[in-house]
Amino acid sequence: MALVLGLLLGVGLLCAASPLLWPRTAVSDAVRRRSPLSPVASSITAVTTALQTRLVQAGLGRVSIAAVISVSVLLALAAAALCAALVPVLALALAAGVIGLVLPTAVILWRARASRRAARVVWPDVVDHLLSAIRSGLALPDSVVTLAHSGPIPTREAFRDFETEYRATGNFASCLDRLKNRLADPVADRIIETLRMSRDVGGQELPTVLRNLAAYLREDAAVRAEIEARQSWTVNAARLGVAAPWIVLVLLASRPEAAAAYNTLAGTAVIVAGACLSAIAYWLMLVVGRLPEERRWFQ
Repeated sequence: MALVLGLLLGVGLLCAASPLLWPRTAVSDAVRRRSPLSPVASSITAVTTALQTRLVQAGLGRVSIAAVISVSVLLALAAAALCAALVPVLALALAAGVIGLVLPTAVILWRARASRRAARVVWPDVVDHLLSAIRSGLALPDSVVTLAHSGPIPTREAFRDFETEYRATGNFASCLDRLKNRLADPVADRIIETLRMSRDVGGQELPTVLRNLAAYLREDAAVRAEIEARQSWTVNAARLGVAAPWIVLVLLASRPEAAAAYNTLAGTAVIVAGACLSAIAYWLMLVVGRLPEERRWFQ
């Protein structure tokens, strides 16, 4: 008995002294070697996830990120070679290559933004169809399935995939997760999470919540449409103001004496400075004029 008590006392003293003997800041060499890479890896993962979400929103969900990178590189090389052949100015060829490199990503972002803008008008109708199906007495999964046939046309394909998977598996929660990834929209996330909570918790407030959500979405879409219509003239004028100097520069560089002047160190510095100022001005225009977009909080 004395031996057992002695062992217990020793274990207790060892546990009490363990914070001093093995502090939490002491990490192994392997962890210390991996720690500098973790911020880089997390940043790459965040960028990859954001780009994949934009691909889905743009209707290019089956296109891989590797394909986007390959197309960007090929387009950059082709744009640089074509510009160098037409206008023999090295700085302009490099600028054309940079534009070709970012052009596919810009097109994807533009298509995703246009898709979100079009879906902003559709979601109130989706909520209304869903509310009508619930009021008619259908179960919640069957109410969602009806959107594959009677819902707005732009969203029917996603709900058809939901119907096919739900008929095959019967797992409502898993099908909702896949539907959320397929739609990749903040408003869709809110609707789907509302349905999930109603399915798991129950209650009689779902029609009221959906009715209020539809009213809010219509008001938000109307306000955004009015603001974007008023901003369109200013945005188009700013884009023309950024593009006009470069059109003039290309026309001037088509002359041999101007091309020789721009191929000097001073000419290259002028082109690089103009490109930086144009990029900063265009970015500031987008930041100032862009309306805040709702984030996806339920991914």
